[in-house]
Amino acid sequence: MEAKRQPVIWLQGAGCTGCSVSIMNSVSPSIKNLLLDEVVPGSFLQLVFHPTLMAASGEVSIEVMLDTREKKEGSYILVMEGGIPTARGGVFGTVGEKKGEPVTILSRFVDLARGSLAIIALGDCATFGGIPAARPNPTGCKGAKDVVEEEKIGVPVINIPGCPPHPDWFVGTVAHILLYGLMSSDDLDELNRPKIFYGQLIHENCPRRPYFDEGKFARQLGEEGCLYELGCKGPFTYADCSLRHWNGGVNWVIGAGSPCLGCTEPSFPDITGPFYKKISDWEKLKPPLK
Repeated sequence: MEAKRQPVIWLQGAGCTGCSVSIMNSVSPSIKNLLLDEVVPGSFLQLVFHPTLMAASGEVSIEVMLDTREKKEGSYILVMEGGIPTARGGVFGTVGEKKGEPVTILSRFVDLARGSLAIIALGDCATFGGIPAARPNPTGCKGAKDVVEEEKIGVPVINIPGCPPHPDWFVGTVAHILLYGLMSSDDLDELNRPKIFYGQLIHENCPRRPYFDEGKFARQLGEEGCLYELGCKGPFTYADCSLRHWNGGVNWVIGAGSPCLGCTEPSFPDITGPFYKKISDWEKLKPPLK
């Protein structure tokens, strides 16, 4: 029996390509396994367009993308990486040309989104706007879900925030779709993040939590104690970094002695910054510190 191929169009907007780099560092499965092997028994990912990874370029690559849009309508997954510039019609970012004129990322995203099975917004820029949408945001960058709602596109959006996101968060989400179909509202939190990865606060599973409960706070980096006074955003940041760890399970940000920067939250980076100072705007954040 021939394995099912799941087409994926990967669009990149305003960002640094760090999300792609993070996914390419996936350990198990590796990026080779993701692209060439069955992600789950009987199912392959068919990455038809990715600006960083594909060998093709120019009109050839755009034609492949548009051919998939036409022939696989309603069955391909659209991955959006990076923010979507919307100011002045989206002129601040383009992908390819049509009749000699540049096509904006905004226009390309809206068209591809309408024909997709589902949209995976990957990274904080694609989910909540991230750094490109930070004040004063002259390019009018927005997250994918905001654009989908404004354009009244009836396609589900799954948010996988992080700067960058852990590769397991993306791989696990794709595996769920291949095995069980699209995630339901029960699988997602109020920000459309998979609960399996974003269901608990960093603060709940932090190895420095006992210091917090004792009221022992580090006053400078390198000291023992909770890092809250040094700007740790773990008390309001939902992610499983403290359990999953990064770089193949080697370490994670607080394990390396740095405060959590809150990069999986919509408040990043405007409210979570300055990164290494105690946050003073708690009334804008949920849940409150306990």
